[in-house]
Amino acid sequence: MRIKKLHIKSKNFSEQLRFFREVLELPIQKISETEVEITVGYSKLILEKSSEFTPYHIAFHIPPQKIEESVNWLKKRVEIQSFKDDEIIDFSSWNAKSTYFYDKDFNILEFISREKLFDEIRNQVQHDKFDSNQILGIAEIGLATDEVQSSFNFLADNFQLKKYSGDFEKFCAIGDDEGLIITINKNKKDWFPTNDKAFTSPFQLQFEQAKNTHQFSFKNNNLTIC
Repeated sequence: MRIKKLHIKSKNFSEQLRFFREVLELPIQKISETEVEITVGYSKLILEKSSEFTPYHIAFHIPPQKIEESVNWLKKRVEIQSFKDDEIIDFSSWNAKSTYFYDKDFNILEFISREKLFDEIRNQVQHDKFDSNQILGIAEIGLATDEVQSSFNFLADNFQLKKYSGDFEKFCAIGDDEGLIITINKNKKDWFPTNDKAFTSPFQLQFEQAKNTHQFSFKNNNLTIC
């Protein structure tokens, strides 16, 4: 599952523009006075100005074995959100390592480095200093809901997405290494690692699965096909 486009809301719109352009150094294209499109590797992140905003959790892919370099790069720009004093979290069962930080909307952002993904560029970048060109695409979007099982059923029935990890009570990662929908029961679980309260923040997602392009929206705690 490759995430091609993610459309989210933004409260601090101007500050977010500066954050993604000047802090993360990503290309930005203005769509209108209230929307911008940010190029994140092979993905597009669209921010829409809105007073009706609640925070998100979003992860970005970086190359294998680049997590330490990415932390050093980030620490010059943002405050790393540690877990038990660890700036890098080792998800050994996922063959992944992650680090976390906030943007100007206090979305929880994550860089995730997967050991068995993007092998084709491993040798190309191993001697390069980490920079924004090594932010490869959107890896994950958080979906906070009242009912994890029904969300999984919708995604499985309509798009044949599989359970990656977790259960159907508090947490279920849906998809695969390339792209995940991190689904949690907002009444039973907060966002890791900051323990921020999870909200049913609306979004639209476009992704590729088995050479087909799909799109759905999440709004008012409901999933619908676009």
